[in-house]
Amino acid sequence: MKEILRRSITGVIYVVLLMGAVFLSSDAFDFLFMTFGLACLYEFKKNVRLKGYYIFVAYLALWWAFIYLVHDTTIITILMLLTITVDLALLAFLFSKKAKQFSEFQKFIIAVFYIGGGCIFLTMIPYKQNDFAKFLIMGIFILIWVNDTFAYLVGRSIGRTKLYSAVSPKKTIEGSLGGLIFALVAAYILSEYETNLKTFEWLILAVVIVVAGSLGDLLESKFKRIAGVKDSGAILPGHGGIWDRLDSLVFAAPFAYLVLNIFSYVS
Repeated sequence: MKEILRRSITGVIYVVLLMGAVFLSSDAFDFLFMTFGLACLYEFKKNVRLKGYYIFVAYLALWWAFIYLVHDTTIITILMLLTITVDLALLAFLFSKKAKQFSEFQKFIIAVFYIGGGCIFLTMIPYKQNDFAKFLIMGIFILIWVNDTFAYLVGRSIGRTKLYSAVSPKKTIEGSLGGLIFALVAAYILSEYETNLKTFEWLILAVVIVVAGSLGDLLESKFKRIAGVKDSGAILPGHGGIWDRLDSLVFAAPFAYLVLNIFSYVS
């Protein structure tokens, strides 16, 4: 009972913090996710035993440049493609049965693009329109939360078929499908309130976020399994670390950004 209460209190504080930052101002949102990015990097660095602190300098320089200085779409597209390339390479690592030892340079590249790039594009998503699209980014958070919640509930209720037991023994195919279905329902409802995207665009975005987010969750689970830890950190009582909370969003962000880019050109 105490554990459930602790998880609930932490969850409420986390959601209030996110919503407060989104609706307070764009600067508050930027600062929050810059800080979240640093926390994710710290936990990733600890889990993969990446030496030194230069990764934080690289992340802050890249984040500051792309959030405030770089406006050239070609340069942004290059960063997006590099981030997606690293993410796709990590999927090969995720599904490989062979043991993999990353070099220090490989760990650095993964940290910069998988964690850093993911946080940068997560921060950039609401700026795809001329102003700060707070309901768009909140909609993306909601899709992730709905998927996670109903994947857990459906999986616990009727889940029988393991999704990828070697990495995450508790996840089931039934739970994943349940999460996707409820996320699609949520996307349809969101399309009635956030009209910057058409209904079919919200539905496509939901599929991309759910699929990429689920892969991101599995990827973080593999890193933790190799490191021999249950949680990436302990900053959120009952929930683990910041990376535990943002694993889906960090991995899904560049793919969501790509989809939103396509929508802006074809609309």
